Amino acid sequence: MGVLNRKIFSNSSSIFGLDLSDLSVKLIKFEKDGSEEKIVSYGSVALPVGAVSDGEIKKKDQVAGAIKKLVEISGPKKIKTKKVICSLPETKAFLRIITIPKMNDSEISEAVKWEMEANIPLPLEQVYYDWQMVTEALTAEKNKINLLVVAVSRATVDDAIEVVELAGLEVVGLEIESIAQTRSLLSPGDYNKTVLIVDIGDRRTSFSIAKEGVPCFTSSVPLCGQSLSDVISRGMSVSFEEAEKIKFNHGIGCDSKDDALFKLVQPILENFSQEIERSINFYLSGLGYSKNIDKIIICGGGANTKGIVPYLSKKLGREIELGSPWSNVNLGKKLPIIEKNQSLQYSTAIGLALKGLQYED
Repeated sequence: MGVLNRKIFSNSSSIFGLDLSDLSVKLIKFEKDGSEEKIVSYGSVALPVGAVSDGEIKKKDQVAGAIKKLVEISGPKKIKTKKVICSLPETKAFLRIITIPKMNDSEISEAVKWEMEANIPLPLEQVYYDWQMVTEALTAEKNKINLLVVAVSRATVDDAIEVVELAGLEVVGLEIESIAQTRSLLSPGDYNKTVLIVDIGDRRTSFSIAKEGVPCFTSSVPLCGQSLSDVISRGMSVSFEEAEKIKFNHGIGCDSKDDALFKLVQPILENFSQEIERSINFYLSGLGYSKNIDKIIICGGGANTKGIVPYLSKKLGREIELGSPWSNVNLGKKLPIIEKNQSLQYSTAIGLALKGLQYED
């Protein structure tokens, strides 16, 4: 999507994916090894509390410093390229599928402009926006075309570019999290389905629904992995750090017994299931692109909480699977060098890095 991609010359060196979130920065770099992809470098660095808040970069020097540190410590191979594809926060983006009459390319630009003015809550001069044509299967209307339109606050984009450049790197592409995650988590067999991706992060949970591989709907709620730790901390009168250890070791507890831990976290879990149902219902009844959700994938650091996947599956009456961000990475017979319980936290970075490989092809 051209507006969010800068000029990339044919002799460009390799590119890595940089996931910038509220609490950390992560990177992944792949290299082609024949027909296979090889992970040559990865890493994660925590951000100081308050450096980024709800997707807004508050302390640019601290974030730039964390990115510099991340580039230095990532391995097993050192990062030598300066070219980056960086994530943009879902909370600062507007993603829509719009349907317009068939027309030539020059007319599409003007039609998109009018549609954007009618469908986004910010003045057009305050956003960068871009679009691409997508499958006709989203609507049954003849003589119509469907466009995936993405708009992001200019301030958000400009701040992301500035902080990456402060770290001595060059931004060659920007992409919202849901599009990157769709690229990493959807297997080839998922591209004829409607798939809900639930990303349980440290500060929020994001929902993204993709039909035939195209994100059609996104939303987010303030429920997150930390919500569980907060109620454990308060309910057991322990520090937040101790609550995190309890959650790591015992997960959500046991819902089939009179379990004190489960009783504490149950209200949060019920809120999770209600928000998932709300997103599904809005998509099916409000947008009507699909008649059903065929699959639910859960990712993010919170997805590793023991017991959360079977609980949500039972509560919703739907099959839920733990995502595999390696679905579209051809590692051959090799296993990923990133541990399984960490891989889901790299879903966005992996999607960005895969886009980098597309640039290089």
